[in-house]
Amino acid sequence: MPSHEQLSTLLDPDGTVLLTVECQQGVVGPDGALPELAREARSSGALANIARLVAGAHDSGVQVIHAIAERRPDGRGANRNARLFRAAERLPVQQLSGTTAVRVAAPIEVAEEDFVVRRLHGLSPLSGTDVDALLRNLGCRTLVVTGVSANVAIPNTVFDAVNRGYAAVVPADAIAGVPSDYTPAMIRNTLALVATITATDDVLACLKRPRR
Repeated sequence: MPSHEQLSTLLDPDGTVLLTVECQQGVVGPDGALPELAREARSSGALANIARLVAGAHDSGVQVIHAIAERRPDGRGANRNARLFRAAERLPVQQLSGTTAVRVAAPIEVAEEDFVVRRLHGLSPLSGTDVDALLRNLGCRTLVVTGVSANVAIPNTVFDAVNRGYAAVVPADAIAGVPSDYTPAMIRNTLALVATITATDDVLACLKRPRR
């Protein structure tokens, strides 16, 4: 874990953006498409910690972006080039545009100043979406990555952020994947090589300051 001074330098509020990945009702909600992942996100405390981080970012004037994965009812433009995408087409809950499944899930609160960026394709919220352009226009230097899943979208997001020149910070208790023992192994053996690994409380301690 980095020292408070090191983390504070990385998390200068003027250059920091908090990203939530696929924290939507149809994924992490109680009636979501992936019950095992939803249970893990909730029982591990990850979803509650994400909500705390979002609230802390709002209080500190740190920009928040919510990345949502969805698809059109006709499926046009969606990937079918991997087993994951084909399996998703058969799930009982579909992440269809305009439905409750693609709304940000409680207890996360979306503020008026937040961005909600939706994608119809791919595995990463940074590839082929508005997120990278928004980050650059916002003057982002450090991206705090939270959400699901530690199996696919989170590592994709971290790698894409690093490849685009951002420093990535991952609160280990604010991401979730399945099975439960996979997430710490992936953090230790993969994400720790390219991102700064920390905890929700440490990020919040660095972000505390009056609203701009």
